[in-house]
Amino acid sequence: MKIALITDAWQPQVNGVVTTLVELVRELEQGGHQIEVIQPGLFRTRPCPCYAGIELAVRPKRALTEKLDVFQPDAIHVATEGPLGWAARRYCLQRGLAFTTAFHTKFPEILNAAVKIPLLWGYALFRHFHKPSSGVMVPTSGVLRMLEQRGFRNLRSWTHGVDTQLFSFEPQPRLYPPMDSLARPISLFVGRVSYEKNIEAFLRLEIPGSKVVCGVGPLESSLRERYPQVHWMGLLARGELARVYAAADVFVFPSRADTFGLVMLEAMASGTPVAAYPVDGPLQVLGKPDGSCHGGVMNADLQQACYSALALPRHQARARALDFSWTQAAQLFECFLVPARDMTTCKPSHAGATSGHGTVTPLSSNQ
Repeated sequence: MKIALITDAWQPQVNGVVTTLVELVRELEQGGHQIEVIQPGLFRTRPCPCYAGIELAVRPKRALTEKLDVFQPDAIHVATEGPLGWAARRYCLQRGLAFTTAFHTKFPEILNAAVKIPLLWGYALFRHFHKPSSGVMVPTSGVLRMLEQRGFRNLRSWTHGVDTQLFSFEPQPRLYPPMDSLARPISLFVGRVSYEKNIEAFLRLEIPGSKVVCGVGPLESSLRERYPQVHWMGLLARGELARVYAAADVFVFPSRADTFGLVMLEAMASGTPVAAYPVDGPLQVLGKPDGSCHGGVMNADLQQACYSALALPRHQARARALDFSWTQAAQLFECFLVPARDMTTCKPSHAGATSGHGTVTPLSSNQ
């Protein structure tokens, strides 16, 4: 099957959305599909206002149209709501083509934190963006319910995975020279140093040992000055990052606005338990349907969550990470795709896969 994947988030950007899409493409290609990734590096770009490190395509409609006309995809997936996403949406609507979308990031919250745009406005715009989609893939059931309450329709409960070979299990925190001299326990944060991550909730914690931050972002410079006692490691290659995860005693996830939190899975796969707030993302990643929590500890008091997570057996965190795989995520993604040129509808075959709104014709691997 020929699949067009349109995304404003792609390498060399480093974030959970890029990791998810790169792994998804790899799995789909291994399954025999032909993937055309249309991403900012193929266009003239400019920096995203108020969000350093993100490059956005400038007026991509004409070039995007040419690429899609040549490729003639069987299925079209619009992964993000940036300039390329809007251009692809317009392309599909003008030609009467069906397409799917995804809700990866709570950008209304980011816009609210960065430039004070009201959440109501942000979600109204995103609801408009996703309205013609034949299936809006969301990473957790919690995000699905939130979007449903905000008037979104055609929602599909998706998931993500983790590379359990790259992020291999360590029964005890491993030695890692750049961190060997740090006082234990080592509390780790990995992610964008940006508005939506609520990173200061971690930096302000009064906990023993050392704090380590891996990542870059628009708040990095000011936070480095305000918290000089924190060990700032910047942006690391994924192989090096795997060693950092395995060397930490606890992974702290202070975000209240993430839709999933892929970094939690990477830490857990290494055996490093997670401390987090009991909010969407951690509730689905750390917990199980029966309400038990295996990958870490959630508490409204993040400091208490850190203390409790330090007592959690590392093999328990690893076991929870093994519940997630990129193969499963890719198979579910494939199930939710729709034929671009066939608007016949039927109920999806994957049990429990939708929010109950709308219908969709799934594409299978033998189409």
